[in-house]
Amino acid sequence: MKPNPHDAPNHNGQEDEITAFQQDVAYLVNVLKESFESDHASYHLDEQNDILFVELEGLDEYTEEEIAEIAEPILEELDLDVEEIHLVPYSG
Repeated sequence: MKPNPHDAPNHNGQEDEITAFQQDVAYLVNVLKESFESDHASYHLDEQNDILFVELEGLDEYTEEEIAEIAEPILEELDLDVEEIHLVPYSG
């Protein structure tokens, strides 16, 4: 019986970085979701342009000033390795 490579411990540093990045993004999306009292949220990473899009339900109910006031402290605290982060209304 051949061992399953997925059962082996992960010794690949790049995979560890990707996993850590995905966990950071998931945490960011969850914090933003709670902060904007959204029932639904998702994200998409445009790897070619290094832009993270975070979709939040109900975001369109906030003014740009309110969005900045709520999101800026969160985004400053979590220094993700992307060029830009865009918050957009959830499209479902």
